[in-house]
Amino acid sequence: MTQGRGNQMHNAKIRAVARYVFPTMLSNFCFVLFTIIDAIFVGRGVGTNALGAINLVNPFVLIVSAMNLFISVGGVAICAVHMGKGDYDGANTVFRHGMFLLSFAAAVLSLAGMLFTDNICSLLGAGETFHSYAADYLFWYSLFIIPSALSAGLQNYCRNDNALGLVGMAVIISSICNILGDWLLVFPLAMGTKGAAIATGVSQTLGLLIMLTHFARKNGKLRLGKISLNTGLLREIIFHGLPEGVSQLATPIMKFCMNLVLIERIGDLGVNAFSVVSNIAILTMGIFSGASEGLQPLFGQSYGAKNEKDLKFYFKSGLIISFTGSAVITILTVLLRENICALFGADAATTEYVLQIYPLFSIGFIVMAINVMITAYLYSTERSALSTSISLLRSVILNSAIILFLPKIFGNVAIWLSMFTYEATVLMIAMILLKHSERNGIQFK
Repeated sequence: MTQGRGNQMHNAKIRAVARYVFPTMLSNFCFVLFTIIDAIFVGRGVGTNALGAINLVNPFVLIVSAMNLFISVGGVAICAVHMGKGDYDGANTVFRHGMFLLSFAAAVLSLAGMLFTDNICSLLGAGETFHSYAADYLFWYSLFIIPSALSAGLQNYCRNDNALGLVGMAVIISSICNILGDWLLVFPLAMGTKGAAIATGVSQTLGLLIMLTHFARKNGKLRLGKISLNTGLLREIIFHGLPEGVSQLATPIMKFCMNLVLIERIGDLGVNAFSVVSNIAILTMGIFSGASEGLQPLFGQSYGAKNEKDLKFYFKSGLIISFTGSAVITILTVLLRENICALFGADAATTEYVLQIYPLFSIGFIVMAINVMITAYLYSTERSALSTSISLLRSVILNSAIILFLPKIFGNVAIWLSMFTYEATVLMIAMILLKHSERNGIQFK
């Protein structure tokens, strides 16, 4: 009987992983497709230089995404612990504060993108070849930052509120809307990069409207409503979200530094090639951020219930999913890299260069996926200081230093090996810190 019950509990945990992780990975995959689809339609409908322009302003887009996750994950992590304890009033207080903070930050970034469009484009390296394309995309993207952020935030909270199906439906429907909108605005209406940005904004606004039905029907435990602002709770949300926010900065900082080095050492060809390569990197990062986000409620609920056995099971499952999934994606994209170039409408010179450098760049995906999972595990178990330290190394310090200085020593080939170099270095440090943190078991608070 005992063995049979043990098997039932084990199978229940496997089902929980599948129920939370794979829909979230699919959801993130579709969400990242907003940027990828824009790039595909722009590359094929406007040209390689327009595709390069979107690549140059993409760090701003990724900073917005990082802000969404930074604030959402901080709130969701605390909310999950309250739910694990059965404290739904506390969970709602956290939810409302988190959405308030997200709205405020989105408004600031939206105004910055619209008021300082030309300055931001110039700062990101958009010269004469790319500037007009980049400015059109950035302005119209910024116009829709608020509904986009609210949609992403509600999706993160609703995963904790037993609304996984609605989240999946919202992402899939808005993705289909984005594809149709991109086709209409880029091809028949010939609106260029502006059209791609508008299509993305409208589709994400549709996603927000779908998510609001969860609260209109009062299907879960979370409720929208008034709040009495608690600055201490706002600080706590920021503190808990800081590791994920810093971790999410890895991609925009990597892209910004890579673009600077490529403009200096290779020129427009390097920027255009990286526009293809980086879109694959963004897609991979999105999928495996989805794996860590999907497990985060399970981490938080197990931690809140002080269940060390379940917590370790979910962490081990996350590492297996991250390693095997990223290895499969790396192999597939290496084999299909010529087809991927054709999909983005890359010209012959860009395609030839991507075929040479992509295998070097892609080996970093596997290590990246594992680092993301370790970071999520640490901040979900209230080890935010440790998680933030690892994220700072990975996202700000080592990646920028290695990308900017390694090519000066080892030449242009080091540009494409830089991601693997800094991710592998961070992984070694993270494993040492994790082992030290759990030398006496997991400490529950």
